Amino acid sequence: MKNFLKITREDLEELDNQDPLKQFGSEFNMPEGILYFDGNSLGAMPHATLDRVNKVVLEEWGSKLITSWNSSGWHSLSETIGNKIAKLVGAGDGEVVCVDGTGLNIHKVHAVALKMRADRKVIVMEGSNFPTDAYITQGLIDQLEQNHKIRFVEKDQILDAITEDVALVSLTQVHYKMGHLLDMKSITQKVHDTGALVVWDLSHSAGVLPIALNQCNVDFAVGCTYKYLNGGPGSPGYLFVAKRHQGKETQPLTGWWSHEKPFAFEQEYRPKNDIGQFLSGTQPIVALAAVEVGIDMLLRADMDCIRTKSLALGDIFIRLIKKHLSDYGLTLATPITGAHRGSQISLRSKNGFAIMQALKEVGVIGDFRAPDNMRFGFAPLYTRYTDLWDAVIKLRAIMENDTWKAGRFSRVPDVT
Repeated sequence: MKNFLKITREDLEELDNQDPLKQFGSEFNMPEGILYFDGNSLGAMPHATLDRVNKVVLEEWGSKLITSWNSSGWHSLSETIGNKIAKLVGAGDGEVVCVDGTGLNIHKVHAVALKMRADRKVIVMEGSNFPTDAYITQGLIDQLEQNHKIRFVEKDQILDAITEDVALVSLTQVHYKMGHLLDMKSITQKVHDTGALVVWDLSHSAGVLPIALNQCNVDFAVGCTYKYLNGGPGSPGYLFVAKRHQGKETQPLTGWWSHEKPFAFEQEYRPKNDIGQFLSGTQPIVALAAVEVGIDMLLRADMDCIRTKSLALGDIFIRLIKKHLSDYGLTLATPITGAHRGSQISLRSKNGFAIMQALKEVGVIGDFRAPDNMRFGFAPLYTRYTDLWDAVIKLRAIMENDTWKAGRFSRVPDVT
């Protein structure tokens, strides 16, 4: 690969032309003039999603009405999609279900794991990672009233924090803000060596790097579908339960959809003994159908090829920032070594919020995470190499001209 400190836009055009994934770019709805680097927060919409949703609404619901629960496979759609997600995360059939949201799924698997290790009271979590997992766990602890506590640590302290009093280690594989990638295999091994259980949150890793849940002997996992799986805003999440754990304990949200015979309408709850036991209520069929489109697209691609491009995009972006923006006080928050990061590059600046707002005004969409983190996510199916050049040049202009200092860029909206 070229010395990217001397790279030109023409060099990146050549990489785009040679890109084995370039065919996928035309399958997404990307507005003209937009450089999109927020697939790590909300993936772009596949063109096929509109056709699929229209079919569900107009044909399966509009014409077939309630008969579609059987004729169109609605009743098993969560499991059908779950089996497809399993192929992306290194799981087997019957180990993943697409259901509810990530928070609810964290509640379910954490509750089961804590039952399975009832004599232990410590939960290890990475303190700086996305807070919803911790919020859900804090609420669960209050409900259980069994003196559980969370031991918050940072990445370099994780292995030392996994001691004999730990019931559960719950970690996000790729840090939502910094982008660093945790070693799933070695951490899971340490967890099991001490007799604890592990939950991995795959929200920022599934769809952009190879994941091997069963090879790593993972117990439980969760994830969302609206980032790199391109399922749409607020689309359902998913959860993984290794077959060796299924049927061992009952998850707490015991709705009718997880009953052994839901249409027997029995008064007493009898849980299924398979992955279906982690369902609760009737699932949102239109939203599930949209999710399936994005997953089917990823299954057509080669995950090793996606990872290779993701790392190349990150390497080039870092080098372009170094070449064109070294004088503007932007510091790299993401590991420079590709093997230690996910599919994003994060830059720190005390003026990060205003800079990102100025970027959005000129068509470069990334996002900001308080207090000082500008995130640029790379979705290899539609992020082009030339997008990197164009974004950096626009960012340099903003910094050179002090554009970001305009008052309108300091007004904080509800969603950053």
